[in-house]
Amino acid sequence: MKKNQIVAQMYTVRDHLKTPRDIAASLKRVKQIGYEAVQLSGLGPVDDGELRKMLDGEGLVCAATHEPSESIVERPREVSERLSRIGCSLTAFPHPGKYPVGTREEVEKLAASLDAAGAVLKAAGQTLGYHNHNAEFAKIDGKTVLEIIYEKTDPKNLVGEIDTYWVQAGGGDSVAWIKKLARRLPSIHLKDYGFVPGKGVVFEEIGSGNLDWKAIVTAAEKAGCRWFIVEQDRDWANDDPFLSLTMSFDYLAQNICR
Repeated sequence: MKKNQIVAQMYTVRDHLKTPRDIAASLKRVKQIGYEAVQLSGLGPVDDGELRKMLDGEGLVCAATHEPSESIVERPREVSERLSRIGCSLTAFPHPGKYPVGTREEVEKLAASLDAAGAVLKAAGQTLGYHNHNAEFAKIDGKTVLEIIYEKTDPKNLVGEIDTYWVQAGGGDSVAWIKKLARRLPSIHLKDYGFVPGKGVVFEEIGSGNLDWKAIVTAAEKAGCRWFIVEQDRDWANDDPFLSLTMSFDYLAQNICR
């Protein structure tokens, strides 16, 4: 992994993205930390053209986005048009949301919808991914929800965006899942998983928790992963998400990057 493959998931600093001015200032701070690419999510209202100018002005690549689940399933052409406007070719379905996945029939129905949406994006030269949480590790007839989703979709229409924290929280193995999705994993969410006595399981800055980052990154590189996306949902150091992004970037740059 090279430094320019490390991506900041802007959802980490969502509380600082309420207005166009906030967004511009936060993109500048992320670039100053050392990130050369971002994943867009958690932004307040902003014109797509203005957003693209902000990205270009900071010299930031839009590696990927998260679009609303409902938009992807029900209005994929609109999603594709937005991606084109902001100069991005990769997005991910962020969460099942209102689409139930409690039975095999429900999971297969969602998979069919995602496959169809992914085909729309593919026709425009874009790619749809799937971002997992821990709920997708529930088993139905001996298989996890996540396994069924990938089995019931064409790899050309739906790729993976494995989230290491949520794999661990679901009782899975990130390295095993990375290997399972080899050549179908253009991006991965890097989140560390820790435990604090009296508090329980927490999100940690990369390198501060319990996950084996050398094994994870090595496996992802072998699987053909291009973007290594740093995200921390909460539990930020000193309650400062920018500090958390800095600590994670510095750890990866100093210990993992070639």
